[in-house]
Amino acid sequence: MSQKILLSAKEVHIILHRLACQLIENHTHFNETVLIGVQPKGGFLANRIKNILSEDYGLKDVKLGHLDITFYRDDFRRGEKILEANKTHIDFTVEDKRVVFIDDVLYTGRSIRSALTAIQSFGRPKEIELLTLIDRRFSRHLPIQPNYRGRQVDAINMEKVKVCWVENEGEDVVLLVNN
Repeated sequence: MSQKILLSAKEVHIILHRLACQLIENHTHFNETVLIGVQPKGGFLANRIKNILSEDYGLKDVKLGHLDITFYRDDFRRGEKILEANKTHIDFTVEDKRVVFIDDVLYTGRSIRSALTAIQSFGRPKEIELLTLIDRRFSRHLPIQPNYRGRQVDAINMEKVKVCWVENEGEDVVLLVNN
């Protein structure tokens, strides 16, 4: 198994700040906007984006939630591996809000399809956007595209993009892993 570094910690840091600035351009004060991290790894990215918005740009009232999509996935009972659920934490309504889904890698689009179904339990959003750190654009099964993307990666199907965060893997790095 070989791996190649796609993004270093410094590059991840720069991209996160760029994504935060793009959100500010489109949502200004975040009065009608909520951020939703798609669990598990989208939660790490969402936390980072929220921290940048509040600590570096002074936006104090940004609402952040985490959404588990495990039981909404279309492959929930298909494999031999038992899927382990994550926690959903959304302590606000999304009714008539602008929702920004945040996930680390957009691959087939199936996770976002699941998130679109799962979010309906919390109200009917006015609008939904997608922010992703990595967009694997040639692997889509569904017609889903990000509104905000960190980096576009052209990886063949045997290659896997792995996003590592300091919080769970000890370093910020994005790897292209060849099995």
